[in-house]
Amino acid sequence: MKAYPVRSLYEEMAFIARHFHWSHDELMRLEHRERRRWCREISATNRALDGAPANPFDVGAPANPFDV
Repeated sequence: MKAYPVRSLYEEMAFIARHFHWSHDELMRLEHRERRRWCREISATNRALDGAPANPFDVGAPANPFDV
């Protein structure tokens, strides 16, 4: 079994805590997949609010797919 890098765990927890103000205990109860999903959702929301493309590697795409 491969352990999840501690640095990545703390980065994800800090990212979610900053946006949702969840406690340490709440964050520690999240499973890895759920924590990663919240990070992706927060990132997608931030990109949409910034007017950035949903996929940062697709520079020619509209920022919001509903703008098409």
